[in-house]
Amino acid sequence: MILTNNYNPDVLTCLANLSNDEVFTPPQVVNRMLDMLPQELFCSKETKFLDPVSKSGVFLREIAKRLMKGLEREIPDIYDRADHILTHQLYGIAITELTALTSRRSLYCSKHANGQYSICRKFQNEEGNLRFRAIEHKFVDGKCKWCGATESVFGKKYRKDLESHAYEFIHTDKPEKLFPNMKFDVIIGNPPYQLNTAGEENGAQAKPLYHIFVQQAIKLNSRYVVMITPSRWFAGGWGLDDFRNMMLTCNHIRELHDFQNSSECFSGVDIKGGVSYFLYENKYDGPCEFVSHSNNTIVSSKKRFLKTEGCDTLIRYNESLGILDKVRSFSEHTFEELVSTKKPFGMTTNYHGKPEPFNNSIKLYGNKRIEYITQKEVTRNAEFVNSHKLIVPKAVGSGDGKTDVIKPIYCEPQSVCTETYLLVGPFENKQMCENVCTYIDTKFFHFLVTLLKNTQDCMKKVYSFVPIQDFSHPWTDEMLYEKYGLDEDEIAFIESMIRPMD
Repeated sequence: MILTNNYNPDVLTCLANLSNDEVFTPPQVVNRMLDMLPQELFCSKETKFLDPVSKSGVFLREIAKRLMKGLEREIPDIYDRADHILTHQLYGIAITELTALTSRRSLYCSKHANGQYSICRKFQNEEGNLRFRAIEHKFVDGKCKWCGATESVFGKKYRKDLESHAYEFIHTDKPEKLFPNMKFDVIIGNPPYQLNTAGEENGAQAKPLYHIFVQQAIKLNSRYVVMITPSRWFAGGWGLDDFRNMMLTCNHIRELHDFQNSSECFSGVDIKGGVSYFLYENKYDGPCEFVSHSNNTIVSSKKRFLKTEGCDTLIRYNESLGILDKVRSFSEHTFEELVSTKKPFGMTTNYHGKPEPFNNSIKLYGNKRIEYITQKEVTRNAEFVNSHKLIVPKAVGSGDGKTDVIKPIYCEPQSVCTETYLLVGPFENKQMCENVCTYIDTKFFHFLVTLLKNTQDCMKKVYSFVPIQDFSHPWTDEMLYEKYGLDEDEIAFIESMIRPMD
């Protein structure tokens, strides 16, 4: 590349992410989020902004740029204008001591707000309005009362010199006391997504955090909240049920942009289920402008309520709403009724039997293996051991409906499975099982599963939109399209969503 005198690279486009859970937000994404706000906010010297999870300072920096332009007439002197904006309008809480220094460097052009090279002349201290406080978790019965971190992993005596991940903004019951007598008009940011609980007795899990930041921001009662988070909350997630219900029913979300592929917002970062950013306005009460993005283009935009009647998840595909209405109008029982909960026969994934059959043994389907056990080892659903049935994986693919394919396995009489699989059935005979397999192999089936599946998890709940059919005969997509009266556009959408099943 030939550099010219006019070339001025933005260092914030080049920062490596802290992890898949704490990612730096590119300036172009920040500006798309700021575009959702009423632009007159940037023309008032009274508007106050807070980034409660500052990592690079990019949100506050981009807001400063807009305020510098919007207040040009009201405060003509550029130095006076910068002083006013930085001391009276922009505030931040960094997530670590390092990100505090980085954020100040981005906003004040100096890691010290009152340093020699700071563009603000009014600060008397090093942190300015962008601070970091080393907060400790408050453990009650082994878990932090605010974020749920476990003492055995995040307790002070276990962390030593490591970061505690006790974020100031969410480690308080009264966030309004963080900035006494301060009323923020806009709270904006990209919160940490989860806590890695590796080391706990129950194994490594990722505990969501981002919803706590959103709830805390809303609790502060600012007029606008703008945040970017994983889209996993749409349909699932550990501990997200109450948050999802709040988001679906509040009707204060004016605009939501959904990206199925997280790399369209965060280059090189794979966040299962994609990401989304939203505009929450506490004085708004109405439908949301739901915008779907794919391959760096807007594929659909629809003004709709996020809550679908009779459904406790957010349907992310606007085009699917009409299809789902037609299917549900038949009021049929759903496939969920045929699917077991996890550990259908009581055996964990790592449960092992004998490698060869023996007298009175039954077959055990495990993860990429077949072994043999006694029937006495079956502790659940023993009545289905001698039935014709199917088993399906409880985890499938990555959450991308275009590529995730459910592959059922015929589980004959005198056979069971480990926790790797879920039980489907039982059915009268092998032929009926084969007919069910033809149904599972259709794009129609996978499409309805995709509406509820945006991660690897493929548990019982993801089948709750799939109607049960007459399994006395095989099924094809053409038969299903005709049965439910789908038009050409609806069929084309399903065909575009789901790759060929072969």
